[in-house]
Amino acid sequence: MAKKKKGELPSGNVRRLVYNGMKQKKDKEGNPMFDEFGKPIMIRDYISVTASNATEANQLKTDVKASSRYKTPRSELTISEAIDEILSSTDAILSPTTVNGYRVMQRNGFQKLMHAKLKDITIDMLTEAVNEEAKRPAKKGKNTTEPISPKTIKNEWGLMTLVLNKYRKDLDLSEVRLPQQIVTIKTLPTPEVIFEAIKGEPIELAAILAMWLSFTESEIRGIKKSTSVKDGYITIEEVIVKAGNKTVVKKQTKEVTRTRRHRIPEYIQMLIDKTDPNEDRLVPLSGQAMYQQFTRLLKRKGLPHMTFHDLRHVNASVMAKLNVPTKYALERGGWATNEVMDRVYTHTFSADRVAVDDTIDNYFNHVVGIKKKEAVSYLEFLTVLDLKDNDEIKELYEKYKMQHEMQHGNKKAQ
Repeated sequence: MAKKKKGELPSGNVRRLVYNGMKQKKDKEGNPMFDEFGKPIMIRDYISVTASNATEANQLKTDVKASSRYKTPRSELTISEAIDEILSSTDAILSPTTVNGYRVMQRNGFQKLMHAKLKDITIDMLTEAVNEEAKRPAKKGKNTTEPISPKTIKNEWGLMTLVLNKYRKDLDLSEVRLPQQIVTIKTLPTPEVIFEAIKGEPIELAAILAMWLSFTESEIRGIKKSTSVKDGYITIEEVIVKAGNKTVVKKQTKEVTRTRRHRIPEYIQMLIDKTDPNEDRLVPLSGQAMYQQFTRLLKRKGLPHMTFHDLRHVNASVMAKLNVPTKYALERGGWATNEVMDRVYTHTFSADRVAVDDTIDNYFNHVVGIKKKEAVSYLEFLTVLDLKDNDEIKELYEKYKMQHEMQHGNKKAQ
C-alpha cells in the first residue's frame, strides 16, 4: 500500500492549511472558553484549501496568503473578539494588573454588546447599553438592588472606547453620555489619631510609610532592604501587584512619576532597624493582609473605617495644610498631571525640595513625638510658603520665629 503524501485526503485530493491568526476556543455549545485565571483560551486559526494535486494545492495556498479577501474582516469581529485581539497584541506592553482588569470588564461589563459584531454597532445601541449597565447589580448572586458605581461604568467604557476607536472610527462616541460621577467627601482621622492607633502594632511600619512618605501598598510590598534602602533614602524601583490569582513582581511602577526616592526620616529608620534581619522585604505582607490588619485595628480602636489607600489621602491633606508647593507635592506623592512634568531626578534634591522634606518631616516628627529644636531657616520659610523676600515677609518670619521659640520653651518647661 502506497504511503500517503503530506496533506493527501482519503479522496485523493490534497489539502493545505493557511495560518489565519489566533482565535478564542469555544466549547461544544459555542461559548467562549477561559482558563482558571479568566484569560481567554486562544488557539490557532487556519483556512483550509483543497485541490486535485499537490501543485494546485500549493498554488491555492500561495494565493490565499497573497489575498486579503480570505482574511476575516475586522468588522466581522465581535466586541469580545476585538478585545482579545488588542490584548494579545499588547500583552508585553500593558501591566499584568491592567490586563487582568480588562479581562474582568470583558467578563462582566456590557454583556449584551460583547457578542455583537463591530459592523453592527450603532450610537443608539451604545446609549442603550450604558443605560442598562447603570442598572446592573453591584454584587453578583447576592440579594442587593444597589447598582454598580458610575466610576465602574466609566472604566468599562474606557475599554469599549479603546476597541471602537480602533475598529469603528466612524462612530462619534462623544454622543454617548455616561452616568454622572458621585462626589463623596470622606472625613478621615487626623495623623495624630492614626499614629496613636498604629503605634507599636505590627502594621505600624507599613502604615507610616503610606501616611508619611505617601507610598502605595504595591510600592511598600516591593521595597527591599538590600536594594531599595540605601544611604538614608528609600527608592521605589520595584512593585508587587496582584493580577487575578497571581502575584507579580514588576520592575516598573505604574507611572513614570511613581519611580521616586524619599529621604528616610529618623523615626522610620528606627522602625526599619527593628525589622527581621533575615527578611529582605521591608514589609513581607500581602496586600490583603496589609488592608485587613489596618482596618481591623481601626475597628478595635473604635475609629471610623478607612482603607489603607486612604493613608495617601491623609498625606496629601498634610501637604495641603503645610502649603507645600504643587511641584513638590506631586514629586513626593508620585502623582501625574495633565501637563508633562520635568524629569524628577534632575532636581529632586534641590535646596527647595530639601526644605519641603524638612517641613513635612518636622510635622510628622511632632506627631510621633520627636521634637525639632530650631525653627526653619528664612530660606526654608520662603520656599515652603512660596513667598518672595521683602521687608514685610521678614517681619512675618521674625514673628513666626518668636512664636516657635515660645512654644518650644513652653513644651520644654512642661
